[in-house]
Amino acid sequence: MLNFDWLAGISLEGAKMIFLVMFVLIGVLILFIPNDYIFQGLEKNKRRWWNNLKIWAIGVLGLLFLTYYVF
Repeated sequence: MLNFDWLAGISLEGAKMIFLVMFVLIGVLILFIPNDYIFQGLEKNKRRWWNNLKIWAIGVLGLLFLTYYVF
């Protein structure tokens, strides 16, 4: 099966920080996505803030970050 013995030396706090940093990096990468790609298929005058997938993705990542931070 899978051998994860190489992870035995990482403390719980270290693992927690690794995941929190990964969530932040993913959030930064989301912000680099062009708006024209996000709103693809919508006319310029029909774009609304709730159609912006960046906001939803950052919100979900924020909730995951908060959950990992607390627990």
